[in-house]
Amino acid sequence: MTCYLCSYGRTMRVRSFNNGDPNGGDSLTQDLNVYQSGDIAWMLTATALVLLMIPGVGFFYSGLARRKSALSLIWLSVMAAGVVSIQWFFWGYSLVYSRSGGRFLGDLSHIGFRNTLAAPSVASRRLPDLLFALFQGMFAAVTVALAVGAVAERGRLLPCVVFMFVWTTVIYDPIACWTWNPNGWSFRTGVLDFAGGTPVHITSGGAALAYSLMLGKRRGHGTHELNYRPHNVASIVLGTVFLWFGWFGFNAGSALSANMRAVMAAVVTNLSASAGGVTWCLIDYRLERKFSTVGFCSGVVAGLVCITPGSGYVPAWAAVVFGVVGAAATNYGTKLKYYMRIDDSLDIFSIHCIGGLVGNLLTGLFAADYIARLDGTTTIRGGWLNHNYMQVVYQLADSAAGLAYSFVGTCLILLLINFIPGLYLRAPEEDEIMGMDDTEIGEFAYDYVELLRDVVHGVEDDTSSALPMLSMSLSREKHIYTSDGSRPYRAIELEGEPVRHSE
Repeated sequence: MTCYLCSYGRTMRVRSFNNGDPNGGDSLTQDLNVYQSGDIAWMLTATALVLLMIPGVGFFYSGLARRKSALSLIWLSVMAAGVVSIQWFFWGYSLVYSRSGGRFLGDLSHIGFRNTLAAPSVASRRLPDLLFALFQGMFAAVTVALAVGAVAERGRLLPCVVFMFVWTTVIYDPIACWTWNPNGWSFRTGVLDFAGGTPVHITSGGAALAYSLMLGKRRGHGTHELNYRPHNVASIVLGTVFLWFGWFGFNAGSALSANMRAVMAAVVTNLSASAGGVTWCLIDYRLERKFSTVGFCSGVVAGLVCITPGSGYVPAWAAVVFGVVGAAATNYGTKLKYYMRIDDSLDIFSIHCIGGLVGNLLTGLFAADYIARLDGTTTIRGGWLNHNYMQVVYQLADSAAGLAYSFVGTCLILLLINFIPGLYLRAPEEDEIMGMDDTEIGEFAYDYVELLRDVVHGVEDDTSSALPMLSMSLSREKHIYTSDGSRPYRAIELEGEPVRHSE
């Protein structure tokens, strides 16, 4: 028998693992169920909660986009879960969390989940390798889902799927390794990042900015032709609810056991989200005298992003500061895309990159040693609250390194993918007019789209029941100029297909 001090501060006994067996022993001769059932149950629940965030991202992005490309954004989010889960199984987990890895990247000792079973994980002795690998795989999938929203309304899907696999390997895995692997340079320096300020949010925000830059602006960007209004606010609310709910597993689950540190992480997560939603809503009200639902949802997400790196390090009162400052910074940060002349259609860079940066810096200010010690084992020097003034410098250096690597690396990856025949990134102009749902998927988020098409083309015999829908859909006419600047034609826009008339 082997004894060690558990996170509750008392000594507990567990069966020793077979010496030299990387799997933790032989299940035919040993009982490998030596972990606390409460910890296992909580971490399985947290894993499921993080998975729920992925469709949440899809619904949030879908509601912000135009109707004719709504389904493609949901498709990209759930596809990210599939592609990244395969990548994570194949070599992603090994590149991030191998015990013999270097300061920037791991090795392939766990390729195909090899030697990944019941031995204590690299991050916590209270959690087996296999469960830890599953939980962290959800983090990688969420990060990719956040980043690929940049293709909204103009990017082809096949190149984006290839990008998911390559980007996770080349960009996410090294940054996650140096941040969370005990051998990583950032971890060894003492950077505090509890649940992914740099690996998840700064990385995805920088990648989205690069993808938006490489794709170019949407057709009609900067003119009256492009309607920026979200097509479905209800989808935005639904996505926000999924994200808010799942973020409890994202942050509190990063305590890696059912302990008081997980409880505090859940408390500050909810407080920061609440403060962020109210703050953003008030800022928008000051400008427009309207209480914006989209504004509240954006503020909630900004608050969640901002508290992520500090959720296991800061006291409850500090969460209000995270929410207010994070929402204000990201709200005003949405204006940066106009100065940079980049069409970041869903404001991913502002909410995730700027929010992650603010969260990292505030963690350097408010991190407290007694909060980290709530799990019974973690010891940190803290931030300014503990008079560790250099912590802010460490946080800033880590953030800058993550942003630079993600942005430059993503540009290079996309440049190379675009040169591969059949993998050009940008959809043709006529496909963009029709919408990504029609041209890339052949399905639609709303079933009346095909009904309207049948009515317009005379396929449907009984049109009386469809006329009210038709009159609503044929809502406006507008002049559209061809790419060569020739005479405009008048287009009546259906949901997904323009019906053209000569002028």
